[in-house]
Amino acid sequence: MKLLFDQNLSFKLAAQLSAHFPDSKHVKDFGLAAADDEIIWKFAREGGYAIVSKDSDFLNRSLLRGHPPKVIQLRVGNCATAQILDLLLREKEVIAQFLQNPEESLLVIALT
Repeated sequence: MKLLFDQNLSFKLAAQLSAHFPDSKHVKDFGLAAADDEIIWKFAREGGYAIVSKDSDFLNRSLLRGHPPKVIQLRVGNCATAQILDLLLREKEVIAQFLQNPEESLLVIALT
């Protein structure tokens, strides 16, 4: 389950979630923190990553293009990294099922 965290999320998430989502990285790890969304989209597609973002740009791309790559949209607003971490851990099984489903392109999860 390789996740690629967008620049709008903390780079610390990849390390904090490594036991649950092995091989996950942050765009910063590849020198893509300031990259255009199209470059990140292509990188994720070619590298087998699912993009995790709270920005609607990847959501819109996913709706228009489908997958790969798959997109996980976080509806969290401004919140602490710890809250995002808790959300991803809480939804771990949902995320795993989404990543394994060949028909689904987009998963939206939110804080409740």
